[in-house]
Amino acid sequence: MPATPAWPPRSAPRLFVETALGEGVAVPIDGNGAHYLISVMRVREGDVVLLFDGASGEWAAQAEQIRKRDLVLRCTAQTRPPETVPDFWLCAAPIKKGRIDLVAEKACELGVARLVPVLTERCVVDKLNADRLQAHLVEAAEQCGRTALPALAEMVGLPALLKSWPEERVLFFADELGGVPLKDAFAANPGPAALLIGPEGGFTTGEREAIRAVPQARPISLGPRILRAETAAIAATAAWMSQNGDWTSCETK
Repeated sequence: MPATPAWPPRSAPRLFVETALGEGVAVPIDGNGAHYLISVMRVREGDVVLLFDGASGEWAAQAEQIRKRDLVLRCTAQTRPPETVPDFWLCAAPIKKGRIDLVAEKACELGVARLVPVLTERCVVDKLNADRLQAHLVEAAEQCGRTALPALAEMVGLPALLKSWPEERVLFFADELGGVPLKDAFAANPGPAALLIGPEGGFTTGEREAIRAVPQARPISLGPRILRAETAAIAATAAWMSQNGDWTSCETK
């Protein structure tokens, strides 16, 4: 006897929308989203598309009213409840275009709750295209199955970040001059946390002293080798997720 096909189909495309989702809600799609569904994925009347809005979980929706440049997706059933991710922030100095995009993409895939660009003295990039970064977060969430996007904060200077640092949140920072092995530091400091990664040139002496002066700061070592800023951000985030995050309790979807 043939197996019952999975529903919704695992091959169904996923799309982030800004419309609040719910039973029977009709979601009009145009622009790039319509082009992707109609021309790339060849969606036809009655096909299933998975939608998420960042707050209502994931919904299966059926395609209807398909035209050349737009269509309507009507929600039929919630397939996943709203997502809860670990309370972990990634605070990263902006780096060259392409590399900061990679950091945003992987932060989303790894389950980061908030991405905070931090301007430091040795940054070679002092401006960010927030719309482009947001687009990378959306694309990564669509691909990896997240139902909520990481919050993207406005870029903040390091002094301002440290001055207003929340009392209840541990601040791990990658100190190239040495610190506690990250495994030991993570084990000793469960709960809400953030990771601070510097730019290509690292933190200045004054910045390092200012960070260490924050009571919640915990300097950590990322091993014997010098890592690129984007590698450090991804590797340390993955290590935290595997020890204090949701990797140990996740189930295969």
